[in-house]
Amino acid sequence: MGSARAPLSPFVLVKGAGEMGSAIAWRLHMANMGRICMLDLENPLCVRRRVSYCTALETGATAVEGVAALAARDPAAIEAAWCAGKIAVVRTTDWGKARGLAPEVVIDAILAKRNLGTRKDEARLVIALGPGFAAGVDCDCVIETNRGHDLGRIIVSGSAQANTGDPGEIAGFTTERVLRAPAAGSFRTGLEIGSTVRKGDVIGQVAGQPVCAGLDGVLRGLIRPGTEVVKGIKLGDIDPRGRREYCDTISDKARSIAGAVLEAIMRDLNRPLAGAQC
Repeated sequence: MGSARAPLSPFVLVKGAGEMGSAIAWRLHMANMGRICMLDLENPLCVRRRVSYCTALETGATAVEGVAALAARDPAAIEAAWCAGKIAVVRTTDWGKARGLAPEVVIDAILAKRNLGTRKDEARLVIALGPGFAAGVDCDCVIETNRGHDLGRIIVSGSAQANTGDPGEIAGFTTERVLRAPAAGSFRTGLEIGSTVRKGDVIGQVAGQPVCAGLDGVLRGLIRPGTEVVKGIKLGDIDPRGRREYCDTISDKARSIAGAVLEAIMRDLNRPLAGAQC
């Protein structure tokens, strides 16, 4: 049995259990919020699988930087995960079984660059990440996800910066570090996250077409082999810094965004009482 629940522990529903959503869940758990449930697809499309809780849907359980999560299929399993001091991860197709569980906070961390259905009336506080949302219309606030001066800014009116289409720079590299599907089909590879690669190496293939490394580095992320993909989708991420330990830790960007979400929740929970005196 887990320890007693902290007083400020709202029911938080995180849509998307990939890298960003998982960093948020990890941060909230570390802040002693003990009722966190995450949703993801039957076949998740995340790349940074070693730091993504969606992998619990494949294996039943996983952990990110020491914080564990369990797969759950119904309200009883969700509650059991919470009682064990763990995060619950649910397939989106199973969420309908969780009727009666009403989240107080909803976080859209899908990062689809467009709104896939999140509504401002879904919970007392609705937070969305990145472009595609308007604070005050689709949600209560938007978190800026574009690298730069405003990364992690909490936007309470308006939208995040428009999608640039370019990945963030790491060690001077941008588009070269991202692996994309050359065609539609099933992704095949014999490599694993953490493998060292050289520019021009064949990382895998889709529909018989090779997926080649654009630079030297370490495979920091790789979509699950056997995943059916569409042309152009992100398949992997090469880190030119060559540090294998980065494959298993939350990135600076994800930590910044997670910290902003924690702040947004605390702004809502910790509002001054009306009429209170100093």
